[in-house]
Amino acid sequence: MDAKSYLSAWRGLYRDDLVDGILPFWMEHGFDREHGGVYTCLDRDGTVIDTTKSVWFQGRFAFILPYACNTVERRAEWIDAARATIAFSDAHCYDSRGRMYFEVAGDGTPLRMRRYVFSECFACMAKAEFAKATGEERFAHEALELFRRLRKFIAAGEEFMPAKYEPALATRGHSLTMMMINVALRVKQVAEDPELDAQIAESVDELANHFVHPEFKALLETVGPRGEFIDTIAGRTINPGHCIETAWFLLEAAEATGRADVRDLALRILDWSWEWGWDREYGGVTSFKDCRNLPPQCYEQDMKFWWPHCETIIASLYAYKTTRDEKYLRMHRLVSDWTYSHFPDPEYGEWYGYLHRDGTVAQPAKGNLFKGPFHIPRMMAKSYALCGEILGS
Repeated sequence: MDAKSYLSAWRGLYRDDLVDGILPFWMEHGFDREHGGVYTCLDRDGTVIDTTKSVWFQGRFAFILPYACNTVERRAEWIDAARATIAFSDAHCYDSRGRMYFEVAGDGTPLRMRRYVFSECFACMAKAEFAKATGEERFAHEALELFRRLRKFIAAGEEFMPAKYEPALATRGHSLTMMMINVALRVKQVAEDPELDAQIAESVDELANHFVHPEFKALLETVGPRGEFIDTIAGRTINPGHCIETAWFLLEAAEATGRADVRDLALRILDWSWEWGWDREYGGVTSFKDCRNLPPQCYEQDMKFWWPHCETIIASLYAYKTTRDEKYLRMHRLVSDWTYSHFPDPEYGEWYGYLHRDGTVAQPAKGNLFKGPFHIPRMMAKSYALCGEILGS
């Protein structure tokens, strides 16, 4: 099959899976029509098995619905559900300082606060995407204000975000650095502010000069305050899926800024991370590696999770769009064939999230506090758009 026919076929599948399968599953089983917001702890058939609400998934759900409208197909029910979810979050998910909880009860009663600010990141993205979908300026303003607040929380350090380790082991983590690129890019769609451009530049610089370690051909998850290599299990950890997600965030940033060096950094990270992550024996993307090839500590180190496969599908298409190098189309074929032959549930819909190394199902739930309506529908919407951009160029 030639590239045009191949991409056209996948584009149609992404659209159909998204609008006829994945989002209807969550609208039927997860969307809370009583309180607003979304339940994500769902059994294989969609039955709610825990009414605890993940706060970062309130933002993720409220983001993905308008994102699908903006990229694939507009549906009023998705806009209405996103509006109700944002309203639920605004009413129940912030403390008196403006920090967001990590878990609340079904009715919004606060349950748990964590040191991280990822709930705020996704709430910010949701408001920006909703503003783009509706044209309602209030949400663009609120997204920018939340972004500025996020920057203050991060800059304030332990006042809002207690240190993970004691001073003897000062570290910095990859997650927030890469996440803030994506947040800034989403807000830039609906607002202009020097802090947005500053954040992108700062995060790119940190990734290139602190987390990328060419001596291992790897992007590391945890480094010292100035990027020092920490020769411990945590310091040697590579999360291939996370690195691949970073690669496509950087490709998006390269498009937005016109920086060739950012594009080159993204492609280098993608190439390295594919080599670390792709399982040449069983197929699929493994969860964790040690940069010295020592035994990883994480018990799930060789499992196959849903989200790294979604990120690899996006990144391979983005890299092909950027370079037209056939190796990225081969990468897309390998990861897509494995993903679609193992994760989707043909009986009840949606995807399994957790597979053993050989691809057999480890547990059949469709969601929990960490898996829900985000990575899969984002992959489908973004990949639909990328295929269209490639075919139209």
